[in-house]
Amino acid sequence: MDYGPDDEIERDAPEPPFQQLAGILRARIARGDWKPRRPISSETRLCEEFGLSRPTVRRAIAALVADGLVFVVPQRGTYVAEPAGEDEHGPE
Repeated sequence: MDYGPDDEIERDAPEPPFQQLAGILRARIARGDWKPRRPISSETRLCEEFGLSRPTVRRAIAALVADGLVFVVPQRGTYVAEPAGEDEHGPE
């Protein structure tokens, strides 16, 4: 299912909350809320915003890491990855 950047978690939806959150965060990245190599909202902030537990938020972030959309820097946060086909010098 497609999620918009401003969607909310639906507790009675067939998709688990972590999948819904991952979809919402994907949409926010696509919209440009967070630029490449810049941090997304903290786990604590996402827990508060969506009313989810930390393990649920971590599972959503893990899904985005697996998709190559974000990367985690221990003790620093989660950052948006460079778009495919680009590096710090711009498009190929």
